[in-house]
Order: sequence, then C-alpha cells, then structure tokens
Amino acid sequence: MLNPLSQAIHGKKGLYFIMWKKLIPKTIRGKIMVLTAAITLLITVLTTTVCFSVFQSFLRKNQIQSAEFSLQVVSNNISADMKDIIYFSKWCCSNSAVLDYLEVFKDQPKLATAARDFDNMRPMALSSHNRLKEEYYNTRSYEYMSRVIVSSSNENNFLQIAALANSSSPYAARIIKDEPFFETLYRSDDFLWMGLVKDPFSNIGTDQFIPIVRPVSNEFNSEVIGWTYVEISSRIFTDYLASYPLHGDSILFITIGDKIYGFNSNGLKEMKMPYSNPVKLAGNESLSKGTRLLSVTMNDGKERTLVERPIEGMAGWSLSQVLSEQQLGQQKNLYTLLILAICLTIVSLGILLAYLLNKIIMDPIHRLSSKIHDISTGDFSRDSAIEWNHELGEVGKGINNMSENINTLMEKRVTDEKQKKDLEYQILQSQINPHFLYNTLNSIKWMATIQNADGIADMTTALARLLKNVSKGTTSMIPLREELDLVKDYFLIQKYRYGGSVTIEYFIDTEDLYNCEIHRFTLQPIIENALFHGIEPAKTAGKIIVSARSINLGLKKALKIDITDNGIGMSKDTIDEVLHEKTDSQNKAEFFRQVGISNVNRRIQYDFGLEYGITIDSCPGSYTTMTILIPYALYTENQTAER
Repeated sequence: MLNPLSQAIHGKKGLYFIMWKKLIPKTIRGKIMVLTAAITLLITVLTTTVCFSVFQSFLRKNQIQSAEFSLQVVSNNISADMKDIIYFSKWCCSNSAVLDYLEVFKDQPKLATAARDFDNMRPMALSSHNRLKEEYYNTRSYEYMSRVIVSSSNENNFLQIAALANSSSPYAARIIKDEPFFETLYRSDDFLWMGLVKDPFSNIGTDQFIPIVRPVSNEFNSEVIGWTYVEISSRIFTDYLASYPLHGDSILFITIGDKIYGFNSNGLKEMKMPYSNPVKLAGNESLSKGTRLLSVTMNDGKERTLVERPIEGMAGWSLSQVLSEQQLGQQKNLYTLLILAICLTIVSLGILLAYLLNKIIMDPIHRLSSKIHDISTGDFSRDSAIEWNHELGEVGKGINNMSENINTLMEKRVTDEKQKKDLEYQILQSQINPHFLYNTLNSIKWMATIQNADGIADMTTALARLLKNVSKGTTSMIPLREELDLVKDYFLIQKYRYGGSVTIEYFIDTEDLYNCEIHRFTLQPIIENALFHGIEPAKTAGKIIVSARSINLGLKKALKIDITDNGIGMSKDTIDEVLHEKTDSQNKAEFFRQVGISNVNRRIQYDFGLEYGITIDSCPGSYTTMTILIPYALYTENQTAER
C-alpha cells in the first residue's frame, strides 16, 4: 500500500498525463498540423537566433571599419597638407635669399625710399619677396596658408604674403609679435601646436587659424637675425570634413595638443572632453596601425564606442568619432526585417507542407463534410466530385441521393410560398397605384381651377405617360433609366402645381447604373414624400437631389440611391412611423401619404433580404436624405416578369 507522499506524486503524474493527452489532437488532421507547426517553429527559432547573432556582430564591425576608413582618408589628407606647410616653414628659415635679406635688413630702421636707396636695398628686398612668393605658390597646400611673414628681429622690415590683399598691414610684424602665442612658439625648440587662435587682423570676423612661429638664425653662426610666421587656415580641416558622413547623434572632434574642437555644419568649435573612462576594446586586428577603438562613458552617462585615428607626422593631433547609435539602430531594423522575411519564408514553407499533407490525406473527408454543410445551408445540387471509386465514394453517392430527395420536397414548398408572395405583392401594388393616381388627379384639378392655360397640356401629357407606365403589365423590375423617366414625368406635374418653386437634380456616377434593375415605382413615393412632407410645409423654394452610385457591401456589389430634400426634416419618431406604417392604420389621410415608402421598403426586403431596403437620415429644419440600397444587377430584356 502506497504512503501519502507516494500517492501525491502519482496523483501529480496522472494529472500531467491527462493534461498532455488533452493537448494532443485526436484527429489525423490535427496531429499533422501540430507536428508540422512544431518542426516549423523549431527551425524558425534556430534560424532567428543564428542570424541575429551573426548580423549583430557584422553590423558593429562594419560600422567601426567604415568610420575608421573615413577618418583615415581625412587624416591622410590633413597630414599631407601639413607636411607641405611645415616644409615651407623650414624653407623660409633656411633659404639663402631669405637669409641674405634678413642679414642685410636686421639693423635697418626701415626700408629706404627709391630716391634715398644708395645701397640698392630695394631691388634686393623685391627679389627676396619674389623668391618667397614663388616658393609659396609652388607649395601644393598654399591655399591653406592665409598669411606668411618673414621679419627682421626689430620688426621694421619684413616680407609678407597674404591670401587676401585687403588683409595686408604695414604693421603686420609688430601685430603678430604682440600676440600672446608669439613668445611661446618663438622660444620653443621645435614646432609647437597651441590649437586654433582668433585672427588678430580682423575685429569682427570669426576666422580661426593655427600659427607657426620659428626663429631664423644666421647660416654661419647661431645669431638670431629674424623670424618667420605662417598662418594655417582652419579650412585645412573643414574642407575635408565638409562631406564627411556624420549622423545626427555621432560626434566628430579634432585633438590639437591639449585642445579639442568639435565639428558640425557651422565649422570647428572648441569644446571640453566629451567622454571619460576610456577602455580599449578587443578586436582591433582588422583596423589600420595606429587606430584605437575605445569604449567610453559620455558626459550624459551613456556607454558609446569611439574610433580614434592619429594624424601621421603631427604629434598630439588626432581625429576621433563617437559612433552613431541611431545609424546602428536603423541598420539593426533593416536586418531585423530581413530576419523576419526569412522567418516568414520558413513559416510559409511550413504552411505549404501542412497544406500538401492535408490535401493528400484529408481532402476527401473535408469535401464530404463540406457537402453536408452545403446541404444544411440550402444547396441541394448534385456534386459528382465526391463520387470517387473507393469506399468514401459510396458515401458521397448516398449524400447526393439524399440531397436530391430533399430538393424535390423543398421545390413544392417554394412553389407554395411563391404563390403567397405574388399575392402579397399584388396587394402592395394595388395600394401604391391608387395612391399615386389620387394625388396626380388632385394636382390636375387644382391646376385647372387656378390657371386656365398652358400647364394643363404638359401635365396631361406627363400623366398619360405615367398611366402608360402603370399599365405596362406585372413586370416588377425595370431599368433605373425607366424609373427615372417616370420620376421626371411625375415631377413635371408637381412643378406646375408649385409654380416652378421646386427643382430637382440628378447625379448618376456611371452610365452602367442606368441599366441596373430596380422595382417599378420605387423612387416616385419617395419624391412625393419629399414634396408633401418636406418642402411644402417649409413654404420656401425647394430642391431635391437624386444621386446614384455603386458600393461594395461585403463581398457583394450594391446600388445605392440617395434622395435629399431641403425641407423641414423628420424626427426619429416620424422616421420610424414612415418606415413601419401599419396597413390597418385608422388615419386614412396619413395612410395615403406614407404607405408608399413603407410598401417600397417591404418590397425590397421581400425580394432581396433584410440587409437591403430604405434608411432615412434627417436633421429637423434642415434636410432629409432617404437612401435606397438594392443589389447591383443589370437589367436584361429576356428576364422573367415574375420574381
């Protein structure tokens, strides 16, 4: 006998077994679908996991290499230009023509005028300037040297080349010497980089440049006889960075010595270090020599990846870019869509496999089940497709025989119901025709009493056409074109009655709508209601608009006709009375006014179903719109007169 603990364990196992058994479908079709779904789901999960891992690594690596390549291109160009400029600066300190000029003019207070130039110094100064100018323009990167000055020690005599003629100054050498950076650069043992400084020759400009100041010594001894100054425009950076691919949240900055300058569309601007806690990342094997890949903490606390590229030959110079997370996110989204497409493809293949298995194994049973369902919904036609040459085919033959027997019984019932329906239709039409004739004759009587003139002939002609339409037989369906002609005749009579104060307009969307079939005398009762109950009580000029268009009603196409008048409108209670008027109403006067619309509504619903018929939208004191909705069907001459 089991102890209580063992009984509890066995009880739980039994419960799990029952739950698992319930999850397994009992039908063959269900088992096939579950197995196919399980295999498809497993393949999809594995594929998604592998693809996401590979794409994640690929995207980050591709972003790093792309940034490193762009930085390398820019840094190489800047490096090449700076090498040319440094070479030119060194040339200025060592060229014999320049040295001779400085040696001769080092103690001269100023250059003599042409009349007092007894030592022929002016030609020498001009020759030295021409040689300096020649070398300046022979330098490939001369466009980035906005100013060059070669000055004697006393700054009284100097040679100057300025990119802009209006920026020259006779005191240029003294202005430069008075700048704060001059002494530091002048006394440095080698080229020293202090970053970008403001142009001392412009009080309103925002131009920045990198200054180079070097002393010039006598070539035979260490005596300093002058100095050279080269002004490097910030365009040496901005020209190459103008087309740099930089996303919104990416940060690009240049380090020059101990200063940092951020780059954006407005140029270079000095900034503080934008990050802290740099940590070197592994995986630099694919990067060029000198490039560093760091993980940094931005000032807003977010962890970002930084790529740093030194500018070759320029100590303390580097280009750095904080990689864009937005760009990475966009690329992730793109690859996520690609992964989803792969998953959808796998799922589609799984569905296709399930479909093929289902078709091969379950199709005969499904078709038998479908035929039984069709019989239950009223389709009793014989389906030879289910009479196969095997056991299920015998079942199919039995179902077809049963269907034909039921159909025979139903036809007799339908015949009886049709006779009853025809009788009801004749009763309804007998109510509509006297109603119309009563109002028409009343209008003619009124016209003859008030006006003994031209209108009676037109009204009589219109009435004749109307009576001819009424007496055309028992055909219940006519083209919309004929129904509109009937309405036009009727409205002509009413127009004379109201003295031309009422108008009507027709808007038919397409020509094919004129051939759509509609019940005879569908529109006339509604036009009559608009005149008598809408426009006449308003005692103002009236207007009726008749519009027709086709619409989609689920999977079926329908004809929608709107009749709108600008009369007094209807309340909700009045709308309900008009649509559901009882034929045994005791108020006969009101009955003759409203029976037309309720009868038309019932005729439509008798023939086509409750989803069709008449609806009314009205705003009291403003308008009334009656909408007729019937199936879209084109009229044919050989169709039967009976429905």
